[in-house]
Amino acid sequence: MTWNRRHLLDIESLSTEELLTVLDTARGFKAVGNRAIKTVPALRGKTVINLFVEPSTRTRISFELAAQRLTADVINFSADTSSLKKGETLRDTARNLEAMNADIIIIRHSAAGAPHFLARFLQASVVNAGDGAHEHPTQALLDVFTIREKRGKLDGLKVVIMGDILFSRVARSNIWALRKLGAEVTLCGPPTLVPKVFEKLGCRVTWDVQEALRDADVVNLLRIQHERQRQSMFPGIGEYRAQFGLDRARMRGLKPDVLIMHPGPINRGVEIDADTADGDRSVILEQVTNGLAVRMAVLYLVTGNDPGFVRG
Repeated sequence: MTWNRRHLLDIESLSTEELLTVLDTARGFKAVGNRAIKTVPALRGKTVINLFVEPSTRTRISFELAAQRLTADVINFSADTSSLKKGETLRDTARNLEAMNADIIIIRHSAAGAPHFLARFLQASVVNAGDGAHEHPTQALLDVFTIREKRGKLDGLKVVIMGDILFSRVARSNIWALRKLGAEVTLCGPPTLVPKVFEKLGCRVTWDVQEALRDADVVNLLRIQHERQRQSMFPGIGEYRAQFGLDRARMRGLKPDVLIMHPGPINRGVEIDADTADGDRSVILEQVTNGLAVRMAVLYLVTGNDPGFVRG
């Protein structure tokens, strides 16, 4: 296994071997989560700061719990009550946090490239928890971990990502991870949200839902990123649901063992109906569980620990 990185900034720059190292390490930490005592002292004495300048629930809590399971000290930074509201720059905020002996800074920011910016001058490890519409690496890692756990491999699998691709950092990170691990990726949604330019990343783009879903092994649904759109990119929610929503009728046309995924938050009755979200082919809650193991693996690896030490 190979890992020589101090930061996790994106999926694009990772090698296939590095991706597999994270997944294999996460498998060991998932086994730890099934024990009566779920903590390990791998980061004892380390300080982890959640620098979330953009709202989050699942990701922030998942990182916080991951750090606690590794016995690290955890500080949650609230942008709304910080000096950022008084005009302090992100650089000065981060350097002040580092001056308090922070070992890992986990950042979520609305500006693409914010984690890369911090990594240029911080000695602490930087972990990207989502930067604008650019990337969300740990979400992609937990997604491919879940597929690999369910199917044993990703090579040759047909994965459909459906919804708002244009404004989705999850889609970009997933495309990189899936393609590096040998999956065939199809993107589907309204033409305004799934432009042909994504074909340059090695994906197939289609605006025909039936064609996209026909041979799918995995369907990963994305919500509409209203907060990143400056104008409406389709006529309305009702039309989107009718054209691209995954409901009971469309589920009947899918393979019986298809995996249904969603990074959350779910907009029930829009991109997915309640029956599908809660059905036996949904692995949405398993994604959340696996996210904890993946984030434990990431925090463990960026602090220079031996990736071969954790065994599942």
